[in-house]
Amino acid sequence: MILKIIYGLFILGVIVFIHEMGHFIAAIISGVKVEAFSIGMGPVLLHKKIRGVDWRISLFPVGGYCSMKGENFAESEKNVMEFSSEKDSLYGVSPLKRAFIAFAGPFSNLILTFFSFFLIALIGFSYWSASNKIILANEVYPQISSPAANAGIKTGDIIMQINGKKIEDFSELYSFVSLHPDEDLKIKVLREGKEMTFYVHSDLDKNTGSGKIGVVSDSGTTIKRQAKTYGFFGSLVQAGKETVSIFNASIKGIATLFKGVNVTKAVSGPASITTMLGDTVQSAFSSDLKTGLSSVLNFIALISISLFIMNLLPIPILDGGLILVSIIEMIFRTRISVKIRNRVQYIGLVFIAFFFIIAMIGDFNYFVRLFHEK
Repeated sequence: MILKIIYGLFILGVIVFIHEMGHFIAAIISGVKVEAFSIGMGPVLLHKKIRGVDWRISLFPVGGYCSMKGENFAESEKNVMEFSSEKDSLYGVSPLKRAFIAFAGPFSNLILTFFSFFLIALIGFSYWSASNKIILANEVYPQISSPAANAGIKTGDIIMQINGKKIEDFSELYSFVSLHPDEDLKIKVLREGKEMTFYVHSDLDKNTGSGKIGVVSDSGTTIKRQAKTYGFFGSLVQAGKETVSIFNASIKGIATLFKGVNVTKAVSGPASITTMLGDTVQSAFSSDLKTGLSSVLNFIALISISLFIMNLLPIPILDGGLILVSIIEMIFRTRISVKIRNRVQYIGLVFIAFFFIIAMIGDFNYFVRLFHEK
């Protein structure tokens, strides 16, 4: 268990480092002085000052920061909080540069997502999966409803396409359906040599937020399969497609939370994410190097795209909040006062505290389920 946590924290540390390095590089390009760069939050454990930057490792290993000059408002001689107007401070540069600095962190996570998918497409991987020949779930588990059965699909049908996407095996079928909850799906099947089309409305699993159509795999058809590999330029194209796909899926996932999903079960907190990531690292590399690396890269891509989206939400104290304020200042050619910024940031802190509580409850539920499974 300890080894899993170490693996997970290391990978998360890399993801956080890349995010904060995005801010760091953008700040240097924009002429803003970086005072401190930390992996981890809270009390500083280790630090070393190099070329004016205090490089730190802090106590709490989830998160990090890139602290810039003038980021914290200074108190003037009149005991009034005000911005630093020095040219090398965050608020001494133009709103456009501030927006650029704020966007660079999430953008680095987007690049990491793209690069992860690029490597996966380039090196390939093997996996175990049943064929796309299905069994209706209500025939195995009578208590389960099956939208597929209600639509006319039968056990033994081979699912060839869903919404025009070619389905090669059950793994692809499962992945596609899980990302399309509460939607009308056009499913093309092969039945006794004849192609047939059915329209199935997927169920929404309110504990996970994923979609289901009430089918299970035929375990007798399970074999080891090889994912398609691409050349260098083909991998670039495939990485772009996968990045767009996971971005859209993540946006849909956020929207699904407002459809009655049990967020305390569907949302994972930092502890459960770290454990799952560590488990992925440990179990994946027990097979072969390519498969292990691909599994880890896929998880990294998922976390990175989530950070990209979440950090760009227009919530004060997040990168998206700073971007929004900078855009407002550019449009109206005025600076929002420190007093207003502070009030808005308090609102942002309330949002963050709410999300933090939800994440902690999600962590608790995850470990309770893990305990019962054992």
